[in-house]
Amino acid sequence: MENPFEMIMERLEAIESLLHELRATNSVGYKVQADKQIMNINELAEYLKCSKSSLYKDTSTRKIPHFKRGKRVYFKKAEIDEWVTQLRIKTTDEIDLEASTYILKRGRVK
Repeated sequence: MENPFEMIMERLEAIESLLHELRATNSVGYKVQADKQIMNINELAEYLKCSKSSLYKDTSTRKIPHFKRGKRVYFKKAEIDEWVTQLRIKTTDEIDLEASTYILKRGRVK
């Protein structure tokens, strides 16, 4: 009779090799998705973690940069990244620095 520990080790090695193959497949699939430059409405909703209806509303009011081919709507990832980050909120330190700079340049109002 074969040693039970050897059988367990063989099975564990087989499981490990399957896990390595699975990780390699998923990492490649994820990388292709991350490098994607043009997205459809479903991919953008997943990317921004918002609803498709809010995206359709933003496209109809022309708030979000997009392209149309027939009834299909497409988005450039670079343009979306720029659009998302264009309305950055300043920190209190940045506001204080701007105020100090303004006062130094303009002088105090009397």
